[in-house]
Amino acid sequence: MAETILSQGVGYGIILGFGALFALGMWYLSILLARFQNEVQGSEMFMTAKRSVKTGLVASAVVSSWTIAATLLTSSTWCYEYGVSGAYFYGAGATVQIFVFAVAAMELKRRAPGAHTFLELARIRYGKAGHITFITYSTIYAIINCVNILVGGSAVFTALTGMNVVAGVWLLPVGVVIYTLTGGIKATILTDYSHTVVIYAMVLAGLFIVYTRSDILGSPDVVYDRLRAAAKIAPVPGNAGGEYLTMHSQDGVLLGVVFWCAVFGTTIDVQLFQKAITADPSATLPGYMIGGLSWFSIPFCLATTFGLAARAMQGLPEMHTITTKDITQGLAMPYAAQALMGTGGAVFVLLMIFMACTAGFSADIVSVAAVFTYDVYGAYINPTASGVKLLRMSHLAVVIWSVCMAIIATGITHTTIGMGIFTSCAVWPFYSTTLWERQNKTAVIVAPIAGSLTAIACWLGSTHALYGTVSIATTSNIIPLIIGNGVSLISGALYSIICTFAFGADDFDWNRLKTEIHIADDSDVKGLTSEQAAQEKSHELLTPQQDLDLRRGKVKAMAIAAVLCLIFVILWPMPMYGTKYIFSRGFFKFWVALTFLWAFGAAFTITIMPLVQGRKTIKLFFTTMIFGKTPKATATLEGVGVEGREDFDYRGSGPGDEKLTRADEQAV
Repeated sequence: MAETILSQGVGYGIILGFGALFALGMWYLSILLARFQNEVQGSEMFMTAKRSVKTGLVASAVVSSWTIAATLLTSSTWCYEYGVSGAYFYGAGATVQIFVFAVAAMELKRRAPGAHTFLELARIRYGKAGHITFITYSTIYAIINCVNILVGGSAVFTALTGMNVVAGVWLLPVGVVIYTLTGGIKATILTDYSHTVVIYAMVLAGLFIVYTRSDILGSPDVVYDRLRAAAKIAPVPGNAGGEYLTMHSQDGVLLGVVFWCAVFGTTIDVQLFQKAITADPSATLPGYMIGGLSWFSIPFCLATTFGLAARAMQGLPEMHTITTKDITQGLAMPYAAQALMGTGGAVFVLLMIFMACTAGFSADIVSVAAVFTYDVYGAYINPTASGVKLLRMSHLAVVIWSVCMAIIATGITHTTIGMGIFTSCAVWPFYSTTLWERQNKTAVIVAPIAGSLTAIACWLGSTHALYGTVSIATTSNIIPLIIGNGVSLISGALYSIICTFAFGADDFDWNRLKTEIHIADDSDVKGLTSEQAAQEKSHELLTPQQDLDLRRGKVKAMAIAAVLCLIFVILWPMPMYGTKYIFSRGFFKFWVALTFLWAFGAAFTITIMPLVQGRKTIKLFFTTMIFGKTPKATATLEGVGVEGREDFDYRGSGPGDEKLTRADEQAV
């Protein structure tokens, strides 16, 4: 066996130890919430968190959903290969989609406030055939994504520790399944927050070590000098002057285009819509915009730190000589972290990979469980199912899906087809379900299928035309990937528009979504009071003010998305690309300072905002726990307000007995 940076015990220890920590933590938290705040885990709470998550946690959930192992490893590898442009184009290539998705999320909240899943809208709009088409595409994407999370995460643990890759595939989901079963999507969102805080802490630690404290590098000046020297030893083909310190990188920008198209295909992931459903109506727009801007800092800052450091340290005795295989496995960041921080640096990377993998897998399994529960079981098998049965089905779906994904991942070493080529064609039909009332049933059935076939044909055909053969190596080249992903994204829209007007445009009545989608009756769930059940039903309709705010929010979202997309795609990178500008020493220092500021701003916002928004509710929770008080109504932990009666009083006696007035309730 090849020598590894860490021992197998470290790999197993992180997966089992931190998996158990989060599982037991969420299990214990659910007990505390049930005991001290009467929070009952019914089907609505399990799947939607009562549709009341505030801006801070929505933003952290967006960051966590978008942060997978590839975010950490591939961005740093791109930066190692192509220089500063690699870090930027990776981050920008996956940020603009969040801004665009926010528009669809706003309309989902406004048009179907009682929805449990996005696919419920497809069933009402397009009937069974359209519904099944959407379920098929979202499920295929979820399978590919979950398998990639398990295979990719376990492969990194194997590369760094030598632990068995199959063991990693099976052990990674264990803790995730346990805490998801105990807390549902609320546990996922709270765990997202804790994972994101840890990842930001590590990003900041890396920045300080590389640019201020390292004995090997330790300053922007040293990094700058070594990168200029590296360009003379190993110049980058297609970069201005062969330099690493330039935004003019032909391969870098082309990979950015591939990534931009492919990542749009990931927005058909139902877990993204699921987290939009959990959001409080007023939190949807700011949550997604703050989340998008904050997420950009992770690949941008992490790659600018470890990707550039790995390149700057090549040739030094402290640094491992990175091979083509290392690049393929995305190991530039782990080796750079080890050189800069010793064994602790490699542990640092493994911990981030663990956080990213478990957060992503948890989000997918709870959203898939929601689809199975409401779009399969509740729609076609048992439409009158009680809350208890729905909850049981969701638990069963979590377990079965996780086992199936581990089985599939066991037999796969890598995925040979790009997700975007297959799924990007469904983006337009999915988004139009909430944004365009004219799209008809024929369009949602034909467009994704025809788009996938067209994209795959163009991808393989262009590969053969350019390279004379079709293989894993040739289909992975940049030009065929651009053609395949671009055709998929565009053809889905074209087929939808053509089919809509060729077969008769629809004129869908949006009010049907409000009258035909109902919140589940959880009155038979043990421990749930009639008052709590009634409170859940109140989320079925928006108040006039909420509806007006969401209408205005959609316009704001479109304007903000357009401006931010213009900045990230054109105004920021293109002037430097077009002029073939090579960073001066002073400009590189500014670039590093910008990296620090963006990382600090994102970390501070994601860490502090949820605590500030939930400060009174958190105080209430600890007050009831410390003084042994049991509330008659429910107060939620994420700062969503105290639910229940006009006067919120406590049972029991003891120091600090008090009543929470209606004014205090509104303040919480």
